[in-house]
Amino acid sequence: MSSSKVIAGKPGARIDAVFARAREKGRAVLIPYVVAGDPDTETTVAVIEAIVAAGAGIVELGIPYGDPLADGPTIAAAGQRALEAGTTLEDAFAVAQRVRERAPIIFFTYYNPIYQYGVDRFAKRAAAVGASGTIVPDVPLEEAELLRAALRREGLALPLLVAPTTPRERAARIAAASDGFVYIVSRLGVTGARREPDVAWIEREVAALRKQTEKPLAVGFGISTPEHVKAVAAVADGVIIGSALIDAYSGTRALAAAERAGAYIASLAGGLRR
Repeated sequence: MSSSKVIAGKPGARIDAVFARAREKGRAVLIPYVVAGDPDTETTVAVIEAIVAAGAGIVELGIPYGDPLADGPTIAAAGQRALEAGTTLEDAFAVAQRVRERAPIIFFTYYNPIYQYGVDRFAKRAAAVGASGTIVPDVPLEEAELLRAALRREGLALPLLVAPTTPRERAARIAAASDGFVYIVSRLGVTGARREPDVAWIEREVAALRKQTEKPLAVGFGISTPEHVKAVAAVADGVIIGSALIDAYSGTRALAAAERAGAYIASLAGGLRR
């Protein structure tokens, strides 16, 4: 059986398929992050279309939230712009529905908006608009079962995060509970493109996790340059880009934003070969 085959109904099946195709081609998957509604939903749609055309394999779609614990200044500001523009959770769902054929869409949000919306209701709505999963960075492993079960019933993945401070035994349990991929946080603190990632640590962490799981490993936080992408792609299955992408088109809208975002992602895509 080809490794690009996926199990019908398996959580995050489209995500699995993207990683399998990339593996067959000897490449890592580029996973950019954009905030829904920054600076407006039409621009978000245009940006997603452009970055997928430029080489993105999976897209993280951030749902703007007023208390973003893991977000650095760039992403927090993008979320604030989206909120000031009146972007709602339903607007984020609408964006996902419009771009779902382009690439697998993974929502990035915090637990409070999901709880307020209703966990089961959120899972059903996310599935209905064609999303492939959700990342919720403030839900610890011990408290993730309710959300994970609701998402799995709808065929949605819940990638979980491994931090630099995560003990090895706990990292193994997080990897076992993750769907789609395991999100390796490359450094302590919030997101942002102002500090260099610790490539040596990333190499060690990926090598250690390889012994504990066969699931794809994606690395994020602080990755911003072609050199970063090449170094991470050499060892990991996925490369997550957030703040640097948002910086690339900040202050622009519509076609101008799409062109800048697409050009930036295209500048990184050449480093994905492993």
